[in-house]
Amino acid sequence: MIAGEPVVREVSMFGGISVMVNEKIIVSALRDGDLLVRVDTGRHDELLGRPGAAQAEMGPGRDMGPCWIEVAADAISVDEHLSCWIGIAMDYNRNVTGGTREHVPGSHRAVHLSRRATSRPLEGVLPG
Repeated sequence: MIAGEPVVREVSMFGGISVMVNEKIIVSALRDGDLLVRVDTGRHDELLGRPGAAQAEMGPGRDMGPCWIEVAADAISVDEHLSCWIGIAMDYNRNVTGGTREHVPGSHRAVHLSRRATSRPLEGVLPG
């Protein structure tokens, strides 16, 4: 879904694997299969109305703020729905980075996103 982006890398954080494009997080695949999505604050309320979307929290009662939404695993079980959330995160990423497509040393040019059969979170496989 993001293989065409020139600066993509994975980082362990938020209790899962975060995917960064142009050195900014777009999503994080959480251990339970949910997806943490970074969104435009101007769309936050609208996006919370989508199926499976909830305000992201760092722990009980610790709101992550209006640019973070957690999407339930069952709401992204269809590739079309997952692709939609990735697209929303990429729109925000391009706005924040100015659409920068510079190569950062040590980063990878592509990432293949697949799913684990058991919990179905995203798992990145970086090319060698």
